[in-house]
Amino acid sequence: MAYTKNAKKANRVNKHRRVFNARHKKAVKDTVKATTKLIAAKKPADAEKSLPALYKAIDKAAKHGTIKKNTAARMKSRITKRLQATVK
Repeated sequence: MAYTKNAKKANRVNKHRRVFNARHKKAVKDTVKATTKLIAAKKPADAEKSLPALYKAIDKAAKHGTIKKNTAARMKSRITKRLQATVK
């Protein structure tokens, strides 16, 4: 239990940030899963259409510090690489 005024405020801020971080992570997870399913189902046209939404979710999460920049770049790179392999 927080006793000092600063510790109480830190707890409030952490709760607030946890909500936003969870929201960003959920958006990334859902879009990655949807795109991966399209790639696995051999639907490259649909998967390509879902890429902008995927990039947007990943970039937003990285911008807000939910995930690191290199993690975001790695995720985008791997998904794109998988998609290009199905197109060929």
